[in-house]
Amino acid sequence: MSRHQKVILNSGRTPKELEIYDPEAIARYYRYRPWSFIWRTLTIIWFFGLFIAQIKLDQWTGQTEVNKYKRASQIRKILTHLGPTFIKVGQALSTRPDLIRKDFLEELIKLQDQLPPFDNETAFAIIEKNLGVKVKEAYREISPNPVAAASLGQVYRAILYTGEEVAVKVQRPNLRPVITLDLYLMRCAAKWFGRWLPLNLGHDLTLIIDEFGIKLFEEIDYVNEGRNAEKFAINFADDPEVKVPKIYWQYSGKRVLTLEWIHGYKLTDTTRIRAAGIDPNAIVKIGVTAGLRQLLEHGFFHADPHPGNLFATLDGRMAFIDFGMMDQLEEETKETIASSVVQLINRDYEALAEDFVKLGFLTPNTDIKPIIPALEKVLGNAIGQSVGDFNFKTITDDFSELMYEYPFRVPAKFALIIRSLITQEGLALSLDPNFKIVQVGYPYVARRLLTGESPQLRRRLIDVLFKDGKFQWQRLENMIAIARTDGNFDILPTAQLGLRYLLSEEGRYLRNQLLLALTEDDRLHTDEVQRLWSLVREELKPQLLLNVALNAIRDFSTTGVAAIISR
Repeated sequence: MSRHQKVILNSGRTPKELEIYDPEAIARYYRYRPWSFIWRTLTIIWFFGLFIAQIKLDQWTGQTEVNKYKRASQIRKILTHLGPTFIKVGQALSTRPDLIRKDFLEELIKLQDQLPPFDNETAFAIIEKNLGVKVKEAYREISPNPVAAASLGQVYRAILYTGEEVAVKVQRPNLRPVITLDLYLMRCAAKWFGRWLPLNLGHDLTLIIDEFGIKLFEEIDYVNEGRNAEKFAINFADDPEVKVPKIYWQYSGKRVLTLEWIHGYKLTDTTRIRAAGIDPNAIVKIGVTAGLRQLLEHGFFHADPHPGNLFATLDGRMAFIDFGMMDQLEEETKETIASSVVQLINRDYEALAEDFVKLGFLTPNTDIKPIIPALEKVLGNAIGQSVGDFNFKTITDDFSELMYEYPFRVPAKFALIIRSLITQEGLALSLDPNFKIVQVGYPYVARRLLTGESPQLRRRLIDVLFKDGKFQWQRLENMIAIARTDGNFDILPTAQLGLRYLLSEEGRYLRNQLLLALTEDDRLHTDEVQRLWSLVREELKPQLLLNVALNAIRDFSTTGVAAIISR
């Protein structure tokens, strides 16, 4: 049992005192306080019931067009009034221009950083209690009012006595009790009504709510957020296109976080971004590539990438400013996700089904044979005639059709991944309506597999390149051609890595298979080799290729090379 799931035995603990999310402790607390959740339930039903009734009335009286902006403002105010849990839902919807009509979208975007602030006296009292010093002792200057207010806190602009310009993030008062009550109600609703929802998750819907609850409790611990920011900064230390603010621990605590001030523009402010001479399409590519690196390279990913958390800096970088909701993937999960993307593009639905088993979308004892043609039908149509037609939202919508007929389930951890991917794609669509995530994503995945920095990635590459014991020449050609569209792909170091791998003990299997592939079907496959050579010959001049070979061989001792050649 993880530390997040340990049962708090003391049933007297209140939601305000709970440091980690524990659904059992929360349920015990509210079981003896029915008036709390009954009143909250009636409040939620009243607000949404009245709103739906007004929408219907507009339709019956022909006033929909006249009142559309009024209704859009109304739904934003309802979500704001109901608090942080509902604001989070609105924030997620605000990144989906393909789902939400424009008038509603414009209002929901305001939930990202234009929420009503709480009073300064309360905020400054929270700062002083957390830091143990007066506000004027911590900061040389601080803005008289917050410069932004979000679902969980608000931000002040300040200057330290050492001269650094900083953002001071202060958590809203009494946040934990509000969140725990909403999570309790969501969990109860999932138990009571989950069976009638049009979902086939393969397990109790409450597991997904619990995953969300764990992350939300982590998000309201600013010490945890600061550590996440530093870990994220280390992961992207080699990326000049990603900016992560510095954390000032001397002026931070559980409910106050002081971090470097970021000068830039919200990603949805395309007019100002273009006026600053920054290409929005370049920012989109940075954001998507950074998202893929989080999922497939580091495994530590931002689960809440809405526009209020992302900025285009004045020098054209992408800045991340909120690290409360993060998650970590295991190595095997990262590599399986990478290979499943390639299987999808290659339309190898049998291999894709096997990857779904590894990822937990199908149980190990599932017979995948009847599922393969269904995958081909649904996902083949979603991809379209070319990889450029791929749309992640389309894939998830069409994939949901399979969940009614086949034993698919959504592992709890993947609820956050899917949310993150859909949010990133929605954000990209707001900057570029013609954006296709695969045009950035697949070249990155192809480059990652071809460079094969880890044994796991090299094994995935072999899995992709061999099918039924035969080498797939066309797949290698496609991967090289597509990887070259990624500006970070360099064929020379990749060739050197490939030669080094082939000369190693680990590469013995691939050496043998390549020799067989060159002569399989009783013929020498010179045409395939010629096509590959035509792809890379401009970059692999004879002298350069010789240097690559010498550098690869130089990595091994004379004895090691002799042992390999003798085999």
